Amino acid sequence: MHIPLDPSAPEPIYEQIRARLAEAILRGDLPAGEALPSIRVLARDLRVSVITTTRAYNELVADGLVDAVRGKGVFVRAQQPDQVRSRALERIDGALTEVVRAARTAGISAEDLHDRLTYALEEEDR
Repeated sequence: MHIPLDPSAPEPIYEQIRARLAEAILRGDLPAGEALPSIRVLARDLRVSVITTTRAYNELVADGLVDAVRGKGVFVRAQQPDQVRSRALERIDGALTEVVRAARTAGISAEDLHDRLTYALEEEDR
C-alpha cells in the first residue's frame, strides 16, 4: 500500500499514516470489511518502525474507523455518516482547544487565529 509521507512535515509520521488511511476509508476507497495490511508489512513498505504503524492503527481504532481482531488483523468498519461527523467534531474540538491555549499563551489574537484557519482551509482546497 502506497501512502505518501513527508518526514519534514510538522505532523508526526503516525498521524500522516492515520490521516491518509482515514481519508481512504471515508472516501470509500477502502470498503467495509477490507483488511488493512499487517502492521509489520505496512511498516516495511513505508520504511518506518512497527511502533509508528501500530500507533497509526491504534488511532484508527480509537476513531472508530477500523476494528482490530486479535490474530486476524485490522479491518475497515462500516461507517455511519452521523457517527463519522460526530467523531470528527470531537477531534476538531480537542485540537481547537489546544490551539486556543497555545494562542493565548503567545498573545495571538482571535483575528490572527481566524486568518490562519482561513488560510489553512484555502491551502487544503488546492
